[in-house]
Amino acid sequence: MKYIVILGDGMADEPLAELGGKTPLEYARTPNMDRIAREGRCGMLRTVPAGFEPGSDIANLSVLGYDPAESYTGRGALEAASIGVDLGEDDVAYRCNLVTVRDGVMEDFNAGHIASSDGADLLRTLDAGLEGVRFYPGISYRNLMVVPGGEGAATTPPHDIVGRSVEPYLPKGADADLLLRCMEASREVFAAHPANRRRVQEGKLPATQIWPWSGGKRPYLPLFREKYDLSGGMISAVDLLAGIARLAGMEVISVPGATGYLDTDYEAKARYAVDALQRLDFVYMHVEAPDEAGHMGSVEEKVRAIERLDEAIGPILDVPDLVVAVLPDHPTPIRTKTHSSDPVPFAILGKGTDGTRAFSEKEAARGSYGLLQAKNFLEMLFS
Repeated sequence: MKYIVILGDGMADEPLAELGGKTPLEYARTPNMDRIAREGRCGMLRTVPAGFEPGSDIANLSVLGYDPAESYTGRGALEAASIGVDLGEDDVAYRCNLVTVRDGVMEDFNAGHIASSDGADLLRTLDAGLEGVRFYPGISYRNLMVVPGGEGAATTPPHDIVGRSVEPYLPKGADADLLLRCMEASREVFAAHPANRRRVQEGKLPATQIWPWSGGKRPYLPLFREKYDLSGGMISAVDLLAGIARLAGMEVISVPGATGYLDTDYEAKARYAVDALQRLDFVYMHVEAPDEAGHMGSVEEKVRAIERLDEAIGPILDVPDLVVAVLPDHPTPIRTKTHSSDPVPFAILGKGTDGTRAFSEKEAARGSYGLLQAKNFLEMLFS
């Protein structure tokens, strides 16, 4: 048998008045996900263990079978692995967003989804003027900051505080003074930077500063092949997922046109997944777009992202001898524009049926699997 997990990041939600009391999953046209549920079995999955913040790092580690209590140090360290930054024993890596803060309020956690080239220009200039830290450009607003000899800090994800004053959420703890100095330096450097001046002239949001968060030291993950006795591959345009895959010894499959945003090439991801299944036992196909729509608070974009993902799933279901699972990693409710810890729905095709009629939060809660813990999900899938 071959296996695939199709993960729509942040796809789960709450009933919305705009959709007649339905969730985006219930409202969207999803014949392929519905087929997986109708011809398969469903249940609910707790992806965020008690005591952890509901982030994609914790949730995806859990779905892949890695206990965050044993393997998680911080999101930054996982993203460092993705972009090939070899952390020293005493290094702390922070995820470093480029954000728009005006009048002390977090206006945009991604600076208008700043282009990678603009972000790299800004960070190169900042890096040249600061000592004691290193910056590594990533994709769009998702970048990396490394503090040699760092001790960590209590930080807040910027997507959790959009529209709020940033003052209560500034870094606290051992590395806080250094992080705050770097944030202040970035405000000064970015204010007159040519990349920002050009963005403003083009009617785009400027990146007004950096926002470091979720720092951690190099983690250890047991190799996927040793853990499950299967070969595995990862398809994702998000550094976090690629970092987890690299640390787990999975193949990282690059897909042209995969952006980690609403304009990603869903069909290309599906094609590459089908091709990868010719040589691998397992593929994890991650799509970020529903989560981005949730953070935007856009009902229309979230429904559209779910429907486009569903369209891409069709060819995957034609692969013979394939067990298919579809699920989110966590909810990203339109109402709150951030993640929640609520259990998520899942459906599995290829391991029996249970009479579930469609793929949604409500229907999955009726499924025969009941409520499972995510760290046991793949073991159950492969059994």
